[in-house]
Amino acid sequence: MSTEFSIFLVCPPGTESLLAAEASAAGFTPAKAVPGGVEITGGWREVWRANLTLRGATRVLLRFAEFRALHLAQLDKRARRLPWGEVLRADVPVKIEATCRKSRIYHAKAATQRVETAITESIGAPISAEAALVIKTRIEDDLVTLSLDTSGEPLHRRGHKQAVGKAPMRENLAAIFLRQMGYDGTQTLVDPMCGSGTFPIEAAEIAMGLLPGRSRSFAFEGLASFDQAGFDALKTSEPKTPNIRFYGSDRDQGAVQMAVKNAARAGVAEYCTFERKPISDLTPPEGPKGIVMVNPPWGARIGDRKMLFALYGSLGKTLSERFKGWQVGIITPDAGLVKATALGLKPADTPVDMGGVRVTLYRGTVV
Repeated sequence: MSTEFSIFLVCPPGTESLLAAEASAAGFTPAKAVPGGVEITGGWREVWRANLTLRGATRVLLRFAEFRALHLAQLDKRARRLPWGEVLRADVPVKIEATCRKSRIYHAKAATQRVETAITESIGAPISAEAALVIKTRIEDDLVTLSLDTSGEPLHRRGHKQAVGKAPMRENLAAIFLRQMGYDGTQTLVDPMCGSGTFPIEAAEIAMGLLPGRSRSFAFEGLASFDQAGFDALKTSEPKTPNIRFYGSDRDQGAVQMAVKNAARAGVAEYCTFERKPISDLTPPEGPKGIVMVNPPWGARIGDRKMLFALYGSLGKTLSERFKGWQVGIITPDAGLVKATALGLKPADTPVDMGGVRVTLYRGTVV
């Protein structure tokens, strides 16, 4: 099997160009944005590093085989020829998922069975619907592409945020929105509706240079190619000491307590401050102006839209009176609610899929 692979970085729709910019800055090539993700090339080290270091990705797929099959017997024959022992371990369960589109092989269940049989008869690896290791078999226009999901659990599950509130912000989306705001780890960040603390914690991790995947495991650790010493070498990094702080507040005391615990688990509690307070009590911290980042309620997500106009209006009033010169980012699918802030915020270029809803980052500077 080749030592260079086509690697696909999956991300939420609308974030492809932003993830491509992150991947390129991290040294991955060619970092080409395509619908649904970013294409790069590399070996196993790049697979490990992408899972460990990229903040905007949802998962990392390794495309390890591609061939044409016009009928099930051909799929069966060619799947059996693959060097499964170079990829899979005989003692690690695997799950097969198949999709068929515009192909003479149209029965996904039958295609799944052929690949399962090829694996079990080649190396004896057990097949399990609950396996963490998944092989995705895509048959499109009679072309069969086999990909390994090397991540396992989605990459936004970083192992720190055990406590979450209603409609939580996923870490990979928080990282994407911070990138859209131009955040680079040197700006103070304030989130007046912090929920379980995702934005302040994510900003603090970036400022400290902490690897997003440092506390979790990955599906690739169960592959035949995995080298524990080589992977551990990628994880060695000294945290930086930021000279700024990160602030979160919420009117819900339970949310504040969750945020405090999550920051402690992430190792950033020393640089994060969380308080219970309403929007009307919000004041800027001492020091240079920074970024106010807000993921407020919106009608389809929490509450009645008509009742939210007062909340957005109060947010806009507080920021316009007390946060002059600060950058502001508000995430919502509702341009009307943003207009109620009277802050003159403009939409970022591309809407982003968040839980099936296309949301937009509205941003600007308080004048």
